[in-house]
Amino acid sequence: MVKSRFKSIYFLRILRIFLVLSGIIFLTALLLAFTTLPFWGIHWLGTSKSGLKGEPATIILLGGGGMPSESNLMRSWHAGKAAKSFPGSKVVIAMPGNIADSLSTPLLMKKELMLRGTNPHQILFENEGTNTRSQALQCAKLLDTSKSILLVTSPEHTRRAVLSFQKTGFKKVNALPAFENATEADLSFKDDELGGRKTAVPDVGQSIQMRYQVWNHLKYEIIFAREMLALAYYKVRGWI
Repeated sequence: MVKSRFKSIYFLRILRIFLVLSGIIFLTALLLAFTTLPFWGIHWLGTSKSGLKGEPATIILLGGGGMPSESNLMRSWHAGKAAKSFPGSKVVIAMPGNIADSLSTPLLMKKELMLRGTNPHQILFENEGTNTRSQALQCAKLLDTSKSILLVTSPEHTRRAVLSFQKTGFKKVNALPAFENATEADLSFKDDELGGRKTAVPDVGQSIQMRYQVWNHLKYEIIFAREMLALAYYKVRGWI
Protein backbone atom coordinates (compact mmCIF):
# COMPACT_ATOMS: atom_id res chain seq x y z
CA MET A 1 0.00 0.00 0.00
CA VAL A 2 2.77 2.43 1.00
CA LYS A 3 4.77 1.50 -2.08
CA SER A 4 1.76 2.06 -4.34
CA ARG A 5 1.06 5.44 -2.73
CA PHE A 6 4.69 6.46 -3.18
CA LYS A 7 4.50 5.58 -6.90
CA SER A 8 1.33 7.66 -7.30
CA ILE A 9 2.93 10.70 -5.65
CA TYR A 10 6.06 10.29 -7.79
CA PHE A 11 3.95 10.05 -10.95
CA LEU A 12 1.94 13.16 -10.01
CA ARG A 13 5.14 15.14 -9.43
CA ILE A 14 6.48 14.15 -12.82
CA LEU A 15 3.12 15.01 -14.42
CA ARG A 16 3.10 18.42 -12.71
CA ILE A 17 6.65 19.18 -13.90
CA PHE A 18 5.71 18.11 -17.42
CA LEU A 19 2.61 20.34 -17.46
CA VAL A 20 4.53 23.32 -16.08
CA LEU A 21 7.29 22.93 -18.68
CA SER A 22 4.72 22.48 -21.45
CA GLY A 23 2.97 25.66 -20.34
CA ILE A 24 6.23 27.61 -20.29
CA ILE A 25 7.16 26.36 -23.76
CA PHE A 26 3.71 27.18 -25.12
CA LEU A 27 3.68 30.71 -23.68
CA THR A 28 7.22 31.36 -24.93
CA ALA A 29 6.29 30.17 -28.43
CA LEU A 30 3.15 32.33 -28.39
CA LEU A 31 5.06 35.44 -27.29
CA LEU A 32 7.76 34.84 -29.91
CA ALA A 33 5.06 34.64 -32.59
CA PHE A 34 4.29 38.32 -31.97
CA THR A 35 7.91 39.22 -32.81
CA THR A 36 9.89 38.95 -36.05
CA LEU A 37 12.35 36.37 -34.63
CA PRO A 38 10.65 33.31 -36.24
CA PHE A 39 10.89 34.94 -39.67
CA TRP A 40 14.54 35.82 -39.18
CA GLY A 41 15.25 32.26 -38.06
CA ILE A 42 13.94 30.86 -41.34
CA HIS A 43 15.69 33.67 -43.22
CA TRP A 44 19.01 32.71 -41.61
CA LEU A 45 18.56 29.04 -42.55
CA GLY A 46 17.86 30.09 -46.13
CA THR A 47 20.57 32.72 -46.63
CA SER A 48 23.50 31.89 -44.34
CA LYS A 49 24.94 29.44 -46.90
CA SER A 50 23.26 30.64 -50.11
CA GLY A 51 24.58 32.81 -52.90
CA LEU A 52 25.94 32.35 -56.41
CA LYS A 53 29.43 33.01 -57.72
CA GLY A 54 29.47 32.64 -61.48
CA GLU A 55 27.57 30.28 -63.76
CA PRO A 56 27.03 26.80 -62.30
CA ALA A 57 27.89 23.72 -64.31
CA THR A 58 24.88 21.95 -62.81
CA ILE A 59 21.65 23.06 -61.17
CA ILE A 60 20.47 20.44 -58.67
CA LEU A 61 16.76 20.52 -57.87
CA LEU A 62 16.35 18.73 -54.54
CA GLY A 63 12.94 17.09 -54.35
CA GLY A 64 10.60 17.73 -51.45
CA GLY A 65 7.17 16.10 -51.27
CA GLY A 66 5.01 14.59 -53.99
CA MET A 67 3.86 16.30 -57.14
CA PRO A 68 2.06 18.61 -56.97
CA SER A 69 3.05 19.82 -53.52
CA GLU A 70 3.95 23.22 -52.16
CA SER A 71 7.63 22.35 -51.69
CA ASN A 72 8.16 20.76 -55.12
CA LEU A 73 6.23 23.41 -57.02
CA MET A 74 8.13 26.23 -55.30
CA ARG A 75 11.48 24.53 -55.89
CA SER A 76 10.61 23.74 -59.52
CA TRP A 77 9.56 27.36 -60.16
CA HIS A 78 12.90 28.66 -58.89
CA ALA A 79 14.88 25.92 -60.66
CA GLY A 80 13.11 26.75 -63.91
CA LYS A 81 14.10 30.41 -63.57
CA ALA A 82 17.69 29.40 -62.85
CA ALA A 83 17.76 27.09 -65.88
CA LYS A 84 16.57 29.97 -68.07
CA SER A 85 19.29 32.21 -66.68
CA PHE A 86 21.96 29.54 -67.27
CA PRO A 87 21.00 27.68 -70.47
CA GLY A 88 24.42 26.03 -70.59
CA SER A 89 23.94 24.33 -67.21
CA LYS A 90 22.70 20.78 -66.73
CA VAL A 91 19.72 20.30 -64.42
CA VAL A 92 19.65 17.29 -62.10
CA ILE A 93 16.33 16.34 -60.51
CA ALA A 94 17.26 14.64 -57.23
CA MET A 95 14.05 12.84 -56.31
CA PRO A 96 13.48 9.11 -55.68
CA GLY A 97 11.02 7.43 -58.01
CA ASN A 98 10.58 5.25 -61.06
CA ILE A 99 11.72 7.28 -64.07
CA ALA A 100 10.16 4.68 -66.39
CA ASP A 101 6.73 5.72 -65.05
CA SER A 102 5.40 8.88 -66.68
CA LEU A 103 3.28 9.60 -63.58
CA SER A 104 6.16 9.32 -61.10
CA THR A 105 7.21 12.39 -59.13
CA PRO A 106 10.59 12.81 -60.91
CA LEU A 107 8.89 12.75 -64.34
CA LEU A 108 6.19 15.18 -63.22
CA MET A 109 8.91 17.50 -61.92
CA LYS A 110 10.60 17.30 -65.33
CA LYS A 111 7.31 18.27 -67.00
CA GLU A 112 6.97 21.20 -64.63
CA LEU A 113 10.47 22.40 -65.55
CA MET A 114 9.64 22.06 -69.24
CA LEU A 115 6.53 24.21 -68.68
CA ARG A 116 8.92 26.83 -67.28
CA GLY A 117 10.94 26.72 -70.52
CA THR A 118 13.72 24.32 -69.48
CA ASN A 119 15.23 22.37 -72.37
CA PRO A 120 14.52 18.66 -71.74
CA HIS A 121 18.01 17.80 -73.02
CA GLN A 122 19.42 19.72 -70.02
CA ILE A 123 17.65 17.46 -67.52
CA LEU A 124 19.16 14.44 -65.78
CA PHE A 125 17.86 12.34 -62.88
CA GLU A 126 19.24 11.24 -59.53
CA ASN A 127 16.45 8.99 -58.32
CA GLU A 128 18.18 6.89 -55.65
CA GLY A 129 18.76 9.29 -52.74
CA THR A 130 16.07 9.28 -50.08
CA ASN A 131 17.43 12.00 -47.77
CA THR A 132 19.82 14.94 -48.12
CA ARG A 133 22.90 12.88 -47.24
CA SER A 134 22.16 10.10 -49.73
CA GLN A 135 21.23 12.63 -52.44
CA ALA A 136 24.61 14.31 -51.96
CA LEU A 137 26.42 10.95 -52.15
CA GLN A 138 24.55 9.92 -55.31
CA CYS A 139 25.16 13.30 -56.96
CA ALA A 140 28.87 12.98 -56.15
CA LYS A 141 28.90 9.74 -58.20
CA LEU A 142 26.99 11.36 -61.05
CA LEU A 143 28.84 14.69 -61.33
CA ASP A 144 32.33 16.17 -61.31
CA THR A 145 32.69 17.44 -57.74
CA SER A 146 35.31 20.01 -58.76
CA LYS A 147 32.76 21.94 -60.84
CA SER A 148 30.27 24.51 -59.56
CA ILE A 149 26.77 23.44 -58.58
CA LEU A 150 23.65 25.38 -57.64
CA LEU A 151 21.30 23.71 -55.15
CA VAL A 152 17.63 24.66 -55.30
CA THR A 153 15.63 23.76 -52.21
CA SER A 154 13.31 25.18 -49.56
CA PRO A 155 14.73 28.00 -47.38
CA GLU A 156 14.74 26.00 -44.14
CA HIS A 157 16.60 23.15 -45.86
CA THR A 158 19.24 25.27 -47.62
CA ARG A 159 21.93 25.39 -44.93
CA ARG A 160 21.85 21.62 -44.31
CA ALA A 161 21.86 20.89 -48.05
CA VAL A 162 24.94 23.06 -48.71
CA LEU A 163 26.86 21.59 -45.78
CA SER A 164 25.91 18.04 -46.83
CA PHE A 165 27.13 18.51 -50.40
CA GLN A 166 30.35 20.14 -49.20
CA LYS A 167 30.94 17.16 -46.91
CA THR A 168 30.69 14.72 -49.82
CA GLY A 169 33.42 16.52 -51.73
CA PHE A 170 31.77 19.23 -53.82
CA LYS A 171 34.19 22.15 -53.94
CA LYS A 172 31.95 24.95 -55.27
CA VAL A 173 28.50 24.75 -53.72
CA ASN A 174 26.03 27.58 -54.33
CA ALA A 175 22.38 27.64 -53.29
CA LEU A 176 19.11 29.24 -54.29
CA PRO A 177 16.54 29.14 -51.47
CA ALA A 178 12.99 28.83 -52.84
CA PHE A 179 11.45 31.69 -50.87
CA GLU A 180 7.83 32.56 -51.56
CA ASN A 181 6.78 36.12 -52.36
CA ALA A 182 4.24 37.93 -50.23
CA THR A 183 1.23 39.35 -52.05
CA GLU A 184 1.44 43.03 -52.90
CA ALA A 185 -2.32 43.54 -52.35
CA ASP A 186 -3.74 45.26 -49.27
CA LEU A 187 -5.69 42.48 -47.52
CA SER A 188 -7.30 44.66 -44.87
CA PHE A 189 -11.07 45.10 -44.68
CA LYS A 190 -13.75 46.60 -42.43
CA ASP A 191 -15.66 43.88 -40.62
CA ASP A 192 -18.96 45.78 -40.36
CA GLU A 193 -19.05 46.42 -44.11
CA LEU A 194 -19.26 42.67 -44.75
CA GLY A 195 -22.54 42.21 -42.92
CA GLY A 196 -23.28 39.37 -40.53
CA ARG A 197 -23.79 39.75 -36.77
CA LYS A 198 -22.45 42.61 -34.70
CA THR A 199 -20.67 41.13 -31.68
CA ALA A 200 -18.41 42.20 -28.83
CA VAL A 201 -15.52 40.41 -30.52
CA PRO A 202 -12.90 42.96 -31.71
CA ASP A 203 -12.69 43.62 -35.45
CA VAL A 204 -9.72 41.86 -37.09
CA GLY A 205 -10.01 43.19 -40.62
CA GLN A 206 -7.35 45.85 -40.12
CA SER A 207 -4.93 43.56 -38.25
CA ILE A 208 -2.77 41.61 -40.68
CA GLN A 209 -0.66 40.48 -37.73
CA MET A 210 -3.54 38.73 -35.96
CA ARG A 211 -5.00 37.24 -39.15
CA TYR A 212 -1.81 35.95 -40.73
CA GLN A 213 1.52 36.89 -39.17
CA VAL A 214 1.13 35.26 -35.75
CA TRP A 215 -0.05 31.96 -37.28
CA ASN A 216 2.74 31.97 -39.87
CA HIS A 217 5.28 32.65 -37.14
CA LEU A 218 3.99 29.75 -35.04
CA LYS A 219 4.49 27.52 -38.09
CA TYR A 220 7.98 28.98 -38.64
CA GLU A 221 8.90 28.14 -35.05
CA ILE A 222 8.05 24.46 -35.58
CA ILE A 223 9.94 24.39 -38.90
CA PHE A 224 12.97 26.08 -37.32
CA ALA A 225 13.01 23.73 -34.33
CA ARG A 226 12.75 20.68 -36.58
CA GLU A 227 15.56 21.89 -38.83
CA MET A 228 17.87 22.67 -35.91
CA LEU A 229 17.35 19.11 -34.64
CA ALA A 230 18.10 17.79 -38.14
CA LEU A 231 21.31 19.87 -38.29
CA ALA A 232 22.33 18.55 -34.88
CA TYR A 233 21.71 14.95 -35.98
CA TYR A 234 23.69 15.44 -39.21
CA LYS A 235 26.54 16.96 -37.18
CA VAL A 236 26.62 14.04 -34.72
CA ARG A 237 26.63 11.55 -37.61
CA GLY A 238 29.45 13.42 -39.36
CA TRP A 239 27.32 14.17 -42.41
CA ILE A 240 28.02 17.92 -42.26
